[in-house]
Amino acid sequence: MKQFLFSAALALALFSCTGNNKQTATSDSAYELDNLLAVADQKVDETITVVGYVTHTCKHTGKKCFIIGESQEASIQVNADGEIDVFTPELIGSRLSVTGILKEQQLSQEYIDEMESEVMLLQNGGEVAAETCEAELASISDMRQWMKDHDKDYYVIYYMDGMKYEVLD
Repeated sequence: MKQFLFSAALALALFSCTGNNKQTATSDSAYELDNLLAVADQKVDETITVVGYVTHTCKHTGKKCFIIGESQEASIQVNADGEIDVFTPELIGSRLSVTGILKEQQLSQEYIDEMESEVMLLQNGGEVAAETCEAELASISDMRQWMKDHDKDYYVIYYMDGMKYEVLD
């Protein structure tokens, strides 16, 4: 679980703290990923449809993929569930319409402090490339700024338990 949260936090840092304020959807029931941000906090635990481009599929199990919006600033992890057995590597670059349940994970200030300490230990020990640590520390800084901007003592990460998908192009 800790590995999931750490990976999700770093991969999805931009999802929770960037995006435009448009609330338009691609149809009456499908949100472009970039537009979901404006209403995501109101849609948690609801079944929604989101449209985006696949950037990554899990090569070991195929049980998750990441999609981005048109702006390439927002990203969300989609877990295979329901009718989805796996996400194949052939989906990378495809535009998908994914229907599933929107979920949120709240990372506490204490957890973020722990993440930062772990990165600093890796950086000081030379176990990871300096660029990797710098990118992770920048993501942590972005999380802290989002918390300050939103007057929260936690950082929110949204993800989906995908029930089905359709390749749009």
